[in-house]
This record gives sequence, C-alpha cells and structure tokens, in this order.
Amino acid sequence: MQQRAATLRRPPGALLELARLALREDLGRGDVTSEATVPPGLRARGRFVARRELVVSGLGAAAAVFYEAGGGEVEFVPLAGEGELAGGGAVLAEVAGPARPVLAAERVALNLLMRLCGVATLTRRYAAAVEGTGARIADTRKTTPGLRALEKAAVRAGGGVNHRSGLDDGVLIKDNHLALAGGVAEAVRRARAAAPHLLRVEVEVESERELREALAAGADAVLLDNMSPEEVRRCVRVARRERPGVVVEVSGGVDLGTVRAYAEAGADLVSVGALTHSAPAADISLEVEPC
Repeated sequence: MQQRAATLRRPPGALLELARLALREDLGRGDVTSEATVPPGLRARGRFVARRELVVSGLGAAAAVFYEAGGGEVEFVPLAGEGELAGGGAVLAEVAGPARPVLAAERVALNLLMRLCGVATLTRRYAAAVEGTGARIADTRKTTPGLRALEKAAVRAGGGVNHRSGLDDGVLIKDNHLALAGGVAEAVRRARAAAPHLLRVEVEVESERELREALAAGADAVLLDNMSPEEVRRCVRVARRERPGVVVEVSGGVDLGTVRAYAEAGADLVSVGALTHSAPAADISLEVEPC
C-alpha cells in the first residue's frame, strides 16, 4: 500500500464523532457473526470498487469509520481524489488491518461512501446539463440530518455550489415568513432592520407582483418559486431592469429534463433539493480477503 503513514493519522473530530454514532447504531453489543466465525488474530485487506461510473466524495468519512472501528489499527489508503470521475471497476481505496474491525466497519463505511458519491454524481449531471448558460446549480437544506456538511461537500465535489449551511447563514424569507410577517414589503423591512449589514436578504416570490414588491423593498436576491421557464424569463427581465445586480434564483419544478430551460431563462442559480434528498446511492463494493 502507498502513503501508509498518512492513512494512520487521526481523522478530524467531527468525522470521528459521526463514525462513533453510526458504528454504535450498527454494532450494538458487538458483531456476533464475525466474533463467531473469524479468528481473533486474522488480518484482512479490502478494496473499495466502483461498479459503475461515479464522482468520488466521502473517502475521508469512510476512513474515519475504519479508524474508529479499529482503534487506529486499520490502514485506509484513498486511491482517488474528491470530485474525481471514476469509471466502473476503478479502485477508490484500500484498507488493511485486523479482520474483525474491517468487517465491523464495512457496512457503515459503504453506506456513507455510496451516499456521498451518489450526491456528487447526481450533482455532476445537473451541472453538465446547464454548462455554458452561466447559471450555477445550488443545493438546499433538504439534507440528511447529521450529514449536512458531508452532503454539501459532495455537492461541491460534483460541481455545484452551496446555498445556506443553516438558518444562521443568511436571511431567506419564505412563504410562511411572509404569511406571519404581513407580506413581502413588511418582511423585507423587518429583515433589513434586524440583520447585520453583511448578511444578504433573499425573498421567495411566487408571482411578478411579489417580485416587484421585493425589488422595491430592497431585497438583495429573489427566489422565483414554482414558476415555468417562460415566467422566469419574464421575471428576470423585470429584475434586471428594476434592480441591477440582484441575484435571481429559481427553485421548484426543476429536474434533469427542465433544468437547462430554467438556466437559459436567465437565472443565476438553480437550486435543486433532489441533489441531497433524492440522489440514488452509487454502486460500490468492498471486496475483502485474508492477508
């Protein structure tokens, strides 16, 4: 194996905490199958193999699982880089160490890696679909609880950009805020009065009338929600004329079949919840043998 010393470094604390929780969920009181069938001194090695083309993301999380399961005795060697396009049959990483910890970590590591490569791979498809339009593909907060940072990293690996990391990361006034605040103009006014001056104020709008209200109130960005590409094109023209420099985001009703039409309508950002809430898991296997 290559880069052996690097693979034994302690992973970041946040990844170890995630690995600890995930292993506790899977192991319970112990791996009774491996304890019954695998001799305690046996060593094993394994290879993570992509069965279909995918975009790589999450090897660091997988490494943390093996580190935690093996008490630092399982070597993990990444053989592909974050964001790299790997073909079917490509070896993404190798592991070696005591066999029981390798088997104990197998499913948790695979679950994380398959999930994150799946997000990165789907994001790459969306990014490719809007190539040349000037629009960027963005994620949303529709992430798996506890995995947001990793899933958003996977979006970046696939060529997308991140929207808010959390509710503290920017003002986004949505339909329920508008209903409780008394409308677009009043919601923007309150946000302007309360938010720090460096925090951008974005408003979700569902019609040209609401768009004009948001622009007049001084919104920095507008999110055109559940509009057709034709409606988006018309609203983009209004936004560019009435408030030059305003960021126009589109969301709702977007899939791989429609995303380019929305991008060509003039949107700066097309946010796609499916990147993280509906990405299919990548097909990856871990092939283990004694060594």
